[in-house]
Amino acid sequence: MINRKAYNFLREFFANEKRALLVTGARQVGKTFTIRTIAKEVFEQVIEINFIEQPDAVELFSQPKSAEDILMRLTAFIRRKLVPGKTLIFFDEVQECDEMVTAIKFLVDEGSYRYVMSGSLLGVELKDLRSVPVGYMGELEMYPLDLEEFSKAVGIGEEVLDHLKDCYEKQQPVDNFIHQRMLELVTLYMIVGGMPAAVQKYLDTNNLRNVLNEQRDIIRTYKRDITKYEKERKLQIEEIYNLIPSELNAKNKRFILKELSEKARFARYESGFLWLKDAGVALPTYNVEAPKMPLLLNKQRNLFKLFLNDVGLLAAMYGGDIQVRLLNNLNVNYGAAFENLVAQELYAHGFAIDHDLFYFNSKKQGELDFVVEHQGEVLPIEVKSGKDFERHRALANIMGNEEYAIPKAVVFCQENIQVKERLVYLPIYMTMFLQYEKNEDLTYHFDLTGLK
Repeated sequence: MINRKAYNFLREFFANEKRALLVTGARQVGKTFTIRTIAKEVFEQVIEINFIEQPDAVELFSQPKSAEDILMRLTAFIRRKLVPGKTLIFFDEVQECDEMVTAIKFLVDEGSYRYVMSGSLLGVELKDLRSVPVGYMGELEMYPLDLEEFSKAVGIGEEVLDHLKDCYEKQQPVDNFIHQRMLELVTLYMIVGGMPAAVQKYLDTNNLRNVLNEQRDIIRTYKRDITKYEKERKLQIEEIYNLIPSELNAKNKRFILKELSEKARFARYESGFLWLKDAGVALPTYNVEAPKMPLLLNKQRNLFKLFLNDVGLLAAMYGGDIQVRLLNNLNVNYGAAFENLVAQELYAHGFAIDHDLFYFNSKKQGELDFVVEHQGEVLPIEVKSGKDFERHRALANIMGNEEYAIPKAVVFCQENIQVKERLVYLPIYMTMFLQYEKNEDLTYHFDLTGLK
């Protein structure tokens, strides 16, 4: 069984919280399987209702009058007696049931049972549900397996991962044998990616053709969702989605609207980009006018790069037996895949929780691949796939600009750990240890002198 970080979150939530829990994420990232796995471990009784497979269940919540009214209907629907204090009720595909917004408040207040909901990031209903007050509902957003989860899934030992983390924290070189093998693992991850079905297919068969078929099925599922949920803009949205791989492979990787149409205007296509973002299948990274805190105030919403939510799906969309070419290191541009991997890790590790991801591009100073807020400071991140990892004009310009006063920058590459003044060179697999951390010290004592 693939072990997910979400397992521990769910165990702790069910042990310490009385609120309902909403688990969100793009399709096929493992939400339902994760909930089922931990629910059976923690609760004596688990009731599951899927609003897509059981559309009649939507009527249970039509114009709910009270928790008692809902539970009476629910008991009649499942034809089983519910056990107070020992039962978890799991509502899957809740984006299909807009009445859950009202119903979940009633049910949590009544308090006899525990509730967990899962929904794909599709449709307006889920957006409404996320507005339920904090006292009634917690939320967990799931992503494809990150690199650390993938490492454990394929059998990388805890001692090896502990060694890597120790090297990361002490900023000292990794054992060379381990370093080389981990770079090979990154190549495998760029092919297989983190979609649980694709990872499981690899673990079961070691056959990359089978993995590719699984990935293509997922891509077809995403395109069916576009048709189902956005009938009026489906062609526009699918065209944007299909263009992501080629745009990432371009020199500057920025999404160029003229690739859609010579007369394209951002205002016309903005809703399509937002749909892909809200559905969780595309990860936007916006340009900032300056790498200064707070980054959000410098955001330029019409200048952005679009990454796929999974680097394995990116490889699948490139086609042309890129899997074999990656494994044999045959004339492949790693740049797009490396950057997509880093974007995916940054999202999974919380860097887009409070706002979007950002990059910086200036004709005068050059381009930084990513700019994030970390521990209360701006952290520039460069991603280098080739041997010229020490060549980074833009990063040198930014670090030398006293106006920005940036204390440290990170370069992810294929070389071992090096530290050169304020630049930290980290092997690409070290992305697994870069976690979003706020500056939590907000203590402030107001001076009451002369006011008492």
